[in-house]
Order: sequence, then structure tokens, then C-alpha cells
Amino acid sequence: MSLIFYSTNMGGGDATLRDALLKGQAGDRGLFMPRTIPRLPRAEILGFKEKSYPEVAFAVLKRYTEGMIPDDELMTLCQECYDYPVPLEKVFDRNFIMRLDQGPTASFKDFAARMMARMMRYFLKAEDADLVILTATSGDTGSAVAHAFHNMERIRLIVLFPKAEVSDRQRKQMTTLSGNVTVVGIDGKFDDCQALVKQAFADFSLRKIRFSSANSINIGRLLPQSVYYFYAYAKLQEKGENCVFSIPSGNFGDMCGGLLAWRMGLPLEKAIIATNANDEFPKFVATGMYRKIVPSHICISNAMNVGHPSNLPRVVALYGGQMDEAGKVIKYPDLGAMQRELFTTSISDDETRKTITDAWQQYKVMLEPHGAVGWAALLRFLGKGYRPGLAISIETAHPAKFPEEIKKLLGIEPELPPSLAGLDAKPESFESGPNDYAWFKDLLVKRFQK
Repeated sequence: MSLIFYSTNMGGGDATLRDALLKGQAGDRGLFMPRTIPRLPRAEILGFKEKSYPEVAFAVLKRYTEGMIPDDELMTLCQECYDYPVPLEKVFDRNFIMRLDQGPTASFKDFAARMMARMMRYFLKAEDADLVILTATSGDTGSAVAHAFHNMERIRLIVLFPKAEVSDRQRKQMTTLSGNVTVVGIDGKFDDCQALVKQAFADFSLRKIRFSSANSINIGRLLPQSVYYFYAYAKLQEKGENCVFSIPSGNFGDMCGGLLAWRMGLPLEKAIIATNANDEFPKFVATGMYRKIVPSHICISNAMNVGHPSNLPRVVALYGGQMDEAGKVIKYPDLGAMQRELFTTSISDDETRKTITDAWQQYKVMLEPHGAVGWAALLRFLGKGYRPGLAISIETAHPAKFPEEIKKLLGIEPELPPSLAGLDAKPESFESGPNDYAWFKDLLVKRFQK
């Protein structure tokens, strides 16, 4: 029996993994969630210690793909996607950093984008169908998705990004591609880009174009993101101890992947949810009152500059509540459970910069702004007197993607990983446009409507 997915808005009808993946968003504008979350036995999780990353990915993902993708095909996809290392770096005592920056675009989003692209290709080939992917990016999503889908048959991709809020290297990782990839710089913020994408999805007059999303609103992004939590825990645990993860959080896709892993049986005792100055979620957990931040605050951890996380309805659903895509709470979640399970905190830019400097001076550990937010939150957690047996903080991008900030703070140029070598010299090509839906719709019609 295949797993069934429902919409967080409760009106979109049930879907299989294939339908949820290819639709991206439910018909009622809700987000797909598994109706039943599969459980992994603790003994199996501990046994991951002896397995490679592709083997762990296969063991976790097959719980969702059963009846949809044959096991041998899934294993091939896992081996194809995850052909790079996942460093686990000890900082002090039992406190580690998991570096998710060794993939093709030096970002944690490679883990999800590559698997999602290949699953889509598998299903589209079986249907003999084509698809247009719409996605918005605040930094790393666009480059990871662009590379994952570049020159992939049956799929065309359009990426929107806020022109003033991505680093040069983040932009160039998107704009130096071509072929089936169209990149559009918008005169606005990430939330504006995301709103344009959502409006296109809901536009009935564009129904002749088959759209899907590669943003973390797509369940195909979240499921692979649950894997590295199992991998890191299994490799670092001693005698089956529980652990804590510190997760730098913007649009909450990575956070939702971690919460799904927890519900699947990952032995967590608490999740640290770290935001930058866009602190709408910590305030919500503390007070029960949710207020979007409009416009979102501009911070050096730019991929986290999100004033209303798209995945928040999923978090609310995991705690028994319901929130619509606009942020209206239909049914309140169990705030008591959220407060017990989640340590939520906001890290300022000044704290982020100090954390980068201190980590280098004290431990010769180089952090970039997003990973520094996570590490600062873990240190704050420890400073409150919590003493977890094992703590793992997530570094989501390579420091070389933010050379100006690193050089200013540490006085050194981060060494380029192979994935970024030669990037600065490549020619760019991208569209530019206003934060205006009529303009964006016209672009879609001209490019994709037959």
C-alpha cells in the first residue's frame, strides 16, 4: 500500500507521493503531509552507524516510496544523488557541526533538490509528460534547484530571486546556467518572489501550463531532508543516547525535515530552532500570537530572511493545529508540547558576526552566517544549563559562498570548494522585472503556454 498525503488546508483531497510531488501544492493551496508518518525501529537507526549515506537515504526514503518506486530504482537514485561526503566536525566535548556544504552547489539544499529532481524525472518518464517548475529563492534554493534540474529531460525551470538580497556567488550559481533554466531577478524581497509563485499556481487562466514547485512547499524537498538527521545521529551516538540538533531556520523546510525524522523515531530530546532577526516563530511559540514580519528584515544570513515561513502550516499540523497559507490560525497547535520540545531563539547580526569570529579564534572552525546562527543558538541553549549527551549544529552552506563577510571578520579568504572554482569568471544571463504579477504572468505565457 502506498502512503497517502493530505493537505494542511484540509480541502485538497488525498494524493499519492507521485501526485503530491508533481503538483507541488495542493489544490486548496495547502501543503501536502503524510497522513501516517512511518516509524523506524531504534535498532535499525543505531545500525545506520555502519552504513553509507546512500544506504541510509534508501532505508529512510523507501518508507515513503513503497508502491511508487521499486527498491532497486530507489537505491540507484540514492547512489546517483549522494556521491559526496557529509563531514561531522567535532568542536568541543560532545558538540559537533554537520557540514552539508560538499554538494554541487555547496549548500544543504543539494540533498533535497537532487533527489526531488530525479524522483520527478522517474514519474514524468512513466507518464510521458512534461512539467514547468516554479520556484522562489532567498539564496541557496535557487542554485541547488537550478543545478539539480539543469538539462533534465521533460522539465523546464524558472527561478525568481530578490536582486538586492543574494550574494554574488549565490546569484552566479543560477545565472551562469542556461538551457532549460530561466532565472528572474525581482525588484523586491524573497516574500514577494514567493507570493508571485503562489499566485501563478492559483491562477486558473494558466491551467494549460502544468506547474509544480521546487521550493520546500513541495513534499519532495522535505523527505530527503530528514535523512541527514538519522545519518549524523547514527555516526556520532554512543550507547544509543538521545541528542539535540540546532537548526538554522528561514522557510522552515530543514526544520520540518528534522521534525519528520523525530516523528519517525529519531532519538531527539529537543530541537533548537534558530532564526535571525526575523523572529516571528520564536514569538509565536512563546506567546501563541502569530504575526508575520512585513517586510522581512535584511540580515547577513540572507537565506533566512523570511517574514512568513511557507512551511509553518506543516509545523502547526505536526502539533495538532491548522494554519492556512496566509498565516491565519484555524486551530491552535499544542503550544505546551511545542514549548517542551522546541528551544526557539533569535540571533542578531552582531551575534552572528561575533560567533563567526569566536569559533575561528577559539577552535579554528570556520562558519558562514547561517551556520553561525545555528551554532550561536546551541551555545545559548548550553548557557541555559541544558546538558545534552550529544549536540549537533547544522552548517547549511560553504563559507566560500560569503567571502566578503568572512574576509572582513577573519582577515582570510575562504578556500573555494571544487563546486565554486571558476564560477566568478563565467558570464551571467538572467531576466529582470518588477514585483508585479501582471508582468510575471506575461513572461510565463510567452515562455511556456503553447
